[in-house]
Amino acid sequence: MVVGDRMIMRLMEEEEEGKRVFEREEDMKMVSSDSYYAIRRSFPQPLKLVVGYALTSKKTQSFLQPKLECVARLKGIFFVAIDPTRPLPEQGPFDIVLQKLSGKEWRQILEDYRQTHPEVTVLDPPDAIQLLHNRQSMLQDVADLNLSNSYGKVGVPRQLVIEEDASSIPDAVMRAGLMFPVVAKPLYVDGSAKSHELSLAFDRYSLKKLEPPLVLQEFVNHGGVLFKVFIVGEAIRVVRRFSLPDVCSRELSKNAGVFPFPRVSCAAVSADDADLDPGVAELPPRPLLDKLARELRQRMGLRLFNLDIIREHGTCNNFYVIDINYFPGYGKMPEYEHIFTDFLLSLVDSKYKKRQTTGR
Repeated sequence: MVVGDRMIMRLMEEEEEGKRVFEREEDMKMVSSDSYYAIRRSFPQPLKLVVGYALTSKKTQSFLQPKLECVARLKGIFFVAIDPTRPLPEQGPFDIVLQKLSGKEWRQILEDYRQTHPEVTVLDPPDAIQLLHNRQSMLQDVADLNLSNSYGKVGVPRQLVIEEDASSIPDAVMRAGLMFPVVAKPLYVDGSAKSHELSLAFDRYSLKKLEPPLVLQEFVNHGGVLFKVFIVGEAIRVVRRFSLPDVCSRELSKNAGVFPFPRVSCAAVSADDADLDPGVAELPPRPLLDKLARELRQRMGLRLFNLDIIREHGTCNNFYVIDINYFPGYGKMPEYEHIFTDFLLSLVDSKYKKRQTTGR
């Protein structure tokens, strides 16, 4: 029995047992292109697409949960780990590459791969993702959009970028006319826990304690609730999260200093089942979110991201986007395994229809 046949037999046996196939690196090295296509023909459930994934171990654990892999198998989707230390063209072949690794070298590898393998969908383009690694460019498309319609208004809080020299921050804030309190966030997002930490500053002189480069954002009272808007292609799901509490004028006059906080939107307990004021708990209007997501997908060139949105307390539908994250923690999104697998299949379907129409 040849190597390809042995691999096919083992694939079929492990599929019946509900196990993950091709877990070991040596398995991938054994499979030639001929064996790959034989596997496609012999897979127990018709194999519709192969998704190569290049993720950190933490992201792999949170995203590739058993429930996702189970649904994927039922739909004929096969996930294959990409080894970033080996040449990408020698792995696969893939229908889709799903990735969230950083570094200039990796970005160049992906760009070269996209040029030489236009038939493969890369989620998402590395240059587009790079814009979300800087909190100044991150929200620029939202600001430029300045969305306002009968369902509400979406903008960004007033903010100021400080590249260096902490001693200059108080005067810079005064010249910019920012109102206190202000939220301080690291300017660059590199995936580390530190890049998601934030501080709340109550007076201008305490700002000297901060470490540039950073972004200072006017704090907007929002009832202590944040809306995480998950976007997967054209699908949208919204969950509530507890956030920083409102700051009244009396608290502002009595407090001074800078108070650090962890990553609020990630660490906070879900607010979906909490007994909240209806004016605070009501989700943003769906038509408004549909318009916002559609515009940002087109402007940013991304299909996998989430928006952290707040509603200004005391207003009906005045919203602010305060953060955007690429490939967020989808494992926390309700029904993510069905939404994500349907999205992957839709990419292949749309590509097939395009080939039928264009003939290539």
